[in-house]
Amino acid sequence: MITANDLKTKGIASLEESLANKTEDVITVRGKERFIVMKIEHYHYLREMELEAALYESQQDMASGQFSKDNVDQHVDDLFNE
Repeated sequence: MITANDLKTKGIASLEESLANKTEDVITVRGKERFIVMKIEHYHYLREMELEAALYESQQDMASGQFSKDNVDQHVDDLFNE
């Protein structure tokens, strides 16, 4: 864990030190977990996985017929009237 005080006193060096052997870590403020910091490569990986999951979900919706050919306004109306 990285404390807010470490960030204040050591700056980016505290992040580099903490992330030397792991991809992410928690930043605490007054002893409570508040933020996550991670290496940019890990962020890009997570983002790619998120997009892959969205693509897979869309493909499953298409395969099962759960999609709409309506215009956007009609589709939004249908969603809110369900």
